[in-house]
Amino acid sequence: MKNSLETKLGIFVVLVVFAAWIIIETIGSGDLFSHGYRVSAQFDTVQDLKVGDRVKMAGVEIGRVADIELTTNKVSVVMKLNNGAIVKTDSKATVKFTGLMGQNFVALGFGSDTAPQASEGTILESTEQPDLSAIMAKLDAAAGGIQNITKTFSGDKLDNILGPLTDFVKQNSAPITATIANVKNISSQVAAGQGTIGKLVYDDALYASALNTVSNLQDTASSAKDVLASAKIVMTNVMAGQGTIGKLLTDDKLYYSTESAMTNVNQILMKVNQGQGTVGKLVNDQEFYKNAKLSLQKLDKAADSLEDTGPLSVIGTMMSNLF
Repeated sequence: MKNSLETKLGIFVVLVVFAAWIIIETIGSGDLFSHGYRVSAQFDTVQDLKVGDRVKMAGVEIGRVADIELTTNKVSVVMKLNNGAIVKTDSKATVKFTGLMGQNFVALGFGSDTAPQASEGTILESTEQPDLSAIMAKLDAAAGGIQNITKTFSGDKLDNILGPLTDFVKQNSAPITATIANVKNISSQVAAGQGTIGKLVYDDALYASALNTVSNLQDTASSAKDVLASAKIVMTNVMAGQGTIGKLLTDDKLYYSTESAMTNVNQILMKVNQGQGTVGKLVNDQEFYKNAKLSLQKLDKAADSLEDTGPLSVIGTMMSNLF
C-alpha cells in the first residue's frame, strides 16, 4: 500500500514538472535559465509585443523578449539573445507580425560585415513597422470611397448622365444610320480595291513605283558618293601639289616670278612717268606732240593740194621729183 502511494506520488511529481516545463516553454520564459547577453532597442510603438515573444534574424530564432518598459516618449524593448547569435552594432530591430492574427516578434537585421559585434547592453537602432490599425483604417476609407463612386453611377444620377446622350441618339437616328451606311459602303469599296485609297492598299503598281524610286535614289546616292570620292582624290592631289592647279597653289616659284615681274613693270611705269626712254618721251614730251600735230596738218594740206591738181600734174610732179 505504501509502495503504491509512493509510486503514485512520484508519477504525479514527474507529471507536474513536465507540465510546468511545457507551460514555461509555451509562454516563452524557458530562456530565463539559459545563458546569453542582452541588447535593447527603442520604438514608437510595439503593437501587441509581449515579454517572451521571439527574436529572429532572417526567420531564425536567436532569442526572446526579456522586458518591455515605457521611457520618455519611447518604448524600450530588452532582448535576451543566445550566446551563439552574432548581432552587429549597426543591426536594426523591427517589430513584425507573422500574419493578421499571428504573434508579434522582433526581427533583427544582419548589419554590415565591418561593424563590431554587439555585446551586453548594446542599444540597437530601430525601424518602425506600419501600424496594422492604420492600414485597416486606410483600407476602410478606400472601400468607402469606392462605395461612394458606385453610388454616383446608380439610380437617377446615372440616368442624368446618360439621358442627354440617349436623347441625342434618338433625335439623330436617321443621320447616324446614314453615316454608318456610308462608312460601310466606303469600307466595302476600299476592300474591293476601288478608288484612290483602295488602289493604294491593293494595287501593286504603287509598290513597284515606290520601289523603283527608291532604287533610283540609291543609284543617285551611289553616283554622288563616287563623285565625292573623285572630288576628294582631286583635292588630295591638289593639296599634294600635283597638276597645274596644285603647282599654282603650292609652288612658290610662280609667286616669286610674279613678284619679280610686277617689280619690273612698276619700274618701267616709273621711268615712263618720269619721261625716260622713247615711250616716256612720247608720253611726257610736249614738243613731240606739237611736231606730230604740225606734221599731220602739213599732210592734210598736201592731200588737199593733190586732190585739186589733176592726175597728169601729179604724175609730172612725181616724175620731176624722180628724175
